[in-house]
Amino acid sequence: MDRGIIDVPSPYSVPDTLKRLEDIARAKELTIFARVDHSGEAEKAGLKMRPTQLLIFGSPKAGTPLMIAAPSLAIDLPLKALAWEDAQGKVWLSYNHPEYLRERHGVPEELMKNIAGVEALIQKAVE
Repeated sequence: MDRGIIDVPSPYSVPDTLKRLEDIARAKELTIFARVDHSGEAEKAGLKMRPTQLLIFGSPKAGTPLMIAAPSLAIDLPLKALAWEDAQGKVWLSYNHPEYLRERHGVPEELMKNIAGVEALIQKAVE
């Protein structure tokens, strides 16, 4: 976990992977703050990029106590998930491991339950 990023393979396309995650997050009453289509914006600029999209999501009720305890965590919250296609055409769903965020920002252990569920959401999205 040296980079703190977990890469999970997805059997779906980049847009479908993020759509699945978005639907799961909405069902859990999480807020979808943004969906950034990096490759789509690159194409608009006349550049080629493999499919790459970012979903920014979370819960102010869950995230705010963490940011109060460790203000620097606001640079990493809301949670983010990156769906991307590698050079071989394989799709991945990547996210910051909660333990990495805890160590990086010095978040008290007892507050980590507020974002620990991200792993289950990611796994469900790629089922």
